[in-house]
Amino acid sequence: MTQTPIDTPTQTPPGAEVRWLDAEQQAAWRALLTGTSVLFEALGRDLEHGTGLSLHEYEVLVRLSEAPGRVLRMSVLAEELVHSRSRLTHTVSRMERDGLVSRCSSSQDGRGVDCMLTDAGMARLEEAAPVHVASVRRRLIGALSREQLLDLGVAFNQIDDAVRAHRS
Repeated sequence: MTQTPIDTPTQTPPGAEVRWLDAEQQAAWRALLTGTSVLFEALGRDLEHGTGLSLHEYEVLVRLSEAPGRVLRMSVLAEELVHSRSRLTHTVSRMERDGLVSRCSSSQDGRGVDCMLTDAGMARLEEAAPVHVASVRRRLIGALSREQLLDLGVAFNQIDDAVRAHRS
């Protein structure tokens, strides 16, 4: 199975006119870049300071806790987290050394690798979840009205759908 890129860059054909962003589009684009960077940096800092887990490690724990039997194939986990397989492998290796997860040959076909949440990993997630939820409430939920939050969810679902539709 070959790994597909998240997105394939498109190039403007030679001689074609570039459709530059207008002032409103540029302002929205820059707000997105800055806002998401600041938000994820703050959420990561809060989580790391409060629990010792990185945001990426926390998300691995969450995804595994929600999976049947607390097990996911590494390739599925990478896709769900929108991480490269190599990045996920490094994260999971650290977590495995800490006893939070374990890896083994896939029970389905023996060719792939499964990642399983350990009891220690589940306990760590249960300790970390209140810290993370408080941070999300403070940094995101509390900064927006209910309508803005719902609009944000709709907008990012549309972005996700559009990007995934244009994968090659």
